[in-house]
Amino acid sequence: MEGGPDFARFDRRHYETVSAREGYDAWAPTYEETVEDIMDLALLERIGSVGWDGVGRAADLGCGSGRTAAWLRTRGDFPVDGVDLTPAMLERARARGVHDRLVEGDVRDTGLPHAAYDLVICVLVDEHLPELAGLYAEARRLLGRAGWFVVVGIHPYFVMAAGMPTHFDLPEGGPVAIETFVHLPSEHVAAATAAGFALREMHEALVDDEFVRRKPGWQPYRDWPFSSALVWAPT
Repeated sequence: MEGGPDFARFDRRHYETVSAREGYDAWAPTYEETVEDIMDLALLERIGSVGWDGVGRAADLGCGSGRTAAWLRTRGDFPVDGVDLTPAMLERARARGVHDRLVEGDVRDTGLPHAAYDLVICVLVDEHLPELAGLYAEARRLLGRAGWFVVVGIHPYFVMAAGMPTHFDLPEGGPVAIETFVHLPSEHVAAATAAGFALREMHEALVDDEFVRRKPGWQPYRDWPFSSALVWAPT
């Protein structure tokens, strides 16, 4: 399946929309104040098939401000290399000091060494890619014969039903959306299978009481699936 449904058919906000690079560059100063751990990192806590303590080296694709790498550091003492498209986010990650190497680049063409990793992780990124084949192919290139590719992203049901793109507020107050794409689970499976992966584990996070407590305006979305985690292994 090449791409999913067009997000424009579901968009209820109609905010000004910018590219991922431009959007995250502007969002970087306030990003940490907006994104809650229950959206993504809590899903990593639920993963049981990854041997975190056996990881030798990890690649953090779309590393952003370093939130994911900081979580990885709580799971083992292994080096983490980060890649991100946005210079401002890389500056935040560099200041955080949780990566061993930081590279400005595309998650679909990282420039990182072939088969040098036994964990590749990509968190809150895939909804900004027009297609998934490149991401999965690059992850497979980075992994050796064994290892894990972990993908955490916004649930396509939430994106379509809520009609809500990834967005943030500019300092002067106006909301801005970052270009958002819908990827159904079938597209993930197709891209992963073509790249040489098999699914090992999947989790979904619902908008629960704690979620609503932190974001009261999301009461109408209670019990909707918000995000998901997929764990893939080379075949």
